[in-house]
Amino acid sequence: MNVILFGATGMIGRGVLRECLRDDSVERVLAVGRSPLSVTHPKLRELVQADPTDLSASGPDLATYDACFFCLGISSFRMKEEEYRRITYDLTLAAARPLAAANPRLTFAYVSGEGTDSTESGRSMWARVKGKTENDLLELPFEAYMFRPGIVQPDRGTPSKTPLYRAAYAVTAPLFPVLRRVAPNLVTTTRALGRAMIAVAAAGPGDADTRRILRPRDINRLGGEGG
Repeated sequence: MNVILFGATGMIGRGVLRECLRDDSVERVLAVGRSPLSVTHPKLRELVQADPTDLSASGPDLATYDACFFCLGISSFRMKEEEYRRITYDLTLAAARPLAAANPRLTFAYVSGEGTDSTESGRSMWARVKGKTENDLLELPFEAYMFRPGIVQPDRGTPSKTPLYRAAYAVTAPLFPVLRRVAPNLVTTTRALGRAMIAVAAAGPGDADTRRILRPRDINRLGGEGG
């Protein structure tokens, strides 16, 4: 399969990219972003531009992709709702709409978050915006899957770019095996996310055994890590 990947410079995106490059079923990866990657691979092509959602440079080539793994995102900490919505909702839909038009059979895997508010009416700003994003993606004419990880354990080589998060992961790393056992609905890994995205894309359109909203336990099951 051919994959378009957004957000490959982030912790989750780097983990997903690693799994795509490792998997024999993935033949080609187009990584779209504002910054170049420090990775080279025969499968990998980069599209680096100021507006990562402007896919006009790909032209008719969009129809040749089987899946889009959308890992682009930002923390809502200290952000105004308008700006958070611009990045989380506007950019996501700006990328998704032309992809749906080019290939209605495309699988679109979106990294959302545990606690997302599908009613779009709760008190939590980030959860409302994520809920609106999910709902509108699910209305587009492609195969959309919402990935809602809770606590994500980064695999080796995929640390967070945020110093505070890196410090937190270093301190809590010994606790992850325990958390995985006692709270399987809360914890997953970047590896499991990547493997699960590949799994839903490989299953093809209309797979009745795959939920459209995937919680950590679902992600771990599809990613081959139990659950």
